[in-house]
Amino acid sequence: MTPSIPPEIFSFLNELEKNNTREWFSANKARFKAIEAEMKIVNQALYMAMQKHDEIDKMKMFRIYRDVRFSKDKTPYKTHFGCSFHRKKPELRGGYYLQIGPGASFLATGFWNPEKEDLLRIRKELALDADEFRAIIGDSKFVKTWGQLQGDELKTAPKGFSKEHKDIDLIRKKQFIFTKTYTDQEVVSADFLVQVTRAFKDVRPYFDYMSDVLTTDLNGVSLL
Repeated sequence: MTPSIPPEIFSFLNELEKNNTREWFSANKARFKAIEAEMKIVNQALYMAMQKHDEIDKMKMFRIYRDVRFSKDKTPYKTHFGCSFHRKKPELRGGYYLQIGPGASFLATGFWNPEKEDLLRIRKELALDADEFRAIIGDSKFVKTWGQLQGDELKTAPKGFSKEHKDIDLIRKKQFIFTKTYTDQEVVSADFLVQVTRAFKDVRPYFDYMSDVLTTDLNGVSLL
């Protein structure tokens, strides 16, 4: 039987947002540990389901404790649960992320902060020919699941690229990500993990393309 997200996760996180103190958290630690244990089961189930269509070599469930050292926000706890899934490197590129929070649950996938060399390689590929990239992210099934390409971008052309290039809208991207949001009601539905697994599987054509780009040179010769 596929596990589901515990409904009490939202009431707990809503209360935590209103009482984000160590004293309140300590008094409600048992509630947190019970929900955390269930989320570990959910994330492990998702990890196993994703292995059927991808090679995931690592799963990371993020701690609820915030690092406040360099933040103006000194509240000690996050008001969401997050988990990332890493593909087998170096041949498989891209990553998956699941976040659960009241009114703020979403999936994210793609390339959040590409390394400098990888970003340049992607830009060079897009400058050479962006048609295949556009065809993949513009496919009707892909768009229905993931919507439009998102991510930070430069205001002008990156160094070494013409601002008049016909694909400059893609070339100036610094991130290449897609997100998909869910309502609280959708998150606690019995088939939520099935939906998530299906959505992550639908991103594979994009990952296959980007993995090929990032493991070859501009002549298509393997770098591995």
